[in-house]
Amino acid sequence: MDLKQLKYSLLLVLTALIWGCAFVAQSVGAEHVGAYTFLAARSWLGFIAVLPLALVIDRINLKNGRPTTKPKTASEKKTLLIGGLTCGSFLFAASAAQQIGIATTTTAKAGFITALYVLLVPIISSFLGKRVGKRIWLCVLIGVAGLYLLCMKDSLRLSPGDTMVLICAFLFSGQIMSVDHFAPKTDAVRLSAMQFLIEAVLATVFMFIFERPDIGSLRAAALPILYAGLMSSGVAYTLQIVCQRKLDPTLASLIMCLESVFSALSGWLLLGQSMTLRELSGCVLMFTAIVLAQLPERRRAGLKAQ
Repeated sequence: MDLKQLKYSLLLVLTALIWGCAFVAQSVGAEHVGAYTFLAARSWLGFIAVLPLALVIDRINLKNGRPTTKPKTASEKKTLLIGGLTCGSFLFAASAAQQIGIATTTTAKAGFITALYVLLVPIISSFLGKRVGKRIWLCVLIGVAGLYLLCMKDSLRLSPGDTMVLICAFLFSGQIMSVDHFAPKTDAVRLSAMQFLIEAVLATVFMFIFERPDIGSLRAAALPILYAGLMSSGVAYTLQIVCQRKLDPTLASLIMCLESVFSALSGWLLLGQSMTLRELSGCVLMFTAIVLAQLPERRRAGLKAQ
């Protein structure tokens, strides 16, 4: 059994749980502020929360005689900058497209279409020359079937809003693949902070162009913004980068799409929304896909150890 992979997989499940609960925060926050205002506020909070963590880690490393994680060469600084620009731009564009699309489609359809990144990531990986095993492909298909049962209640005709959310799924796939590319090459916490800085700057520019934020509305949305900024952005997206350093991007996307399950469960527990047998069956299928995805890795690890 590959205990290291299991540990990072469980941390990604925690990431999906935080993102799933953020659905409630985003729904409440959307009642008070515009999409770009909410996105800008949470991104600045995420950046402010993560940046000191990198400095604290450096101080601890210095105290224990270990090298700091701060980029030392021009090449390392360039990698961090390009990585932050790429991941942050994808994250901003994906989040914005999702919020715009949700305004003109159902939440259920938006949840299903967004989580199609679980299918897009292995396809993109294959085009990039990365081998995706048959067992993982089977798990992806089981996961998509679970997503359909969980999220879809209407027909799958694409409205303009659905099209925006489909674009969002491609953009989130780009963000996942960008993290997979840059995370092993630079410090995870600094990459997370740079990603939030880029997202925050872009969201702020769009906020002042398209919206008119005011203190009263921001105060009314304070608690949802705090959760989305500190937990969903600061904690969860940082965990994503840390965990993707150790996991295949297809497996990571399969685990992260559990956010659809947790969003449904959080709506049931926190907002009193009911769950049908069909929706519960979708949850079971998705959890089954995650468990099956772990089995080949554990078996190979066991054979290597013998």
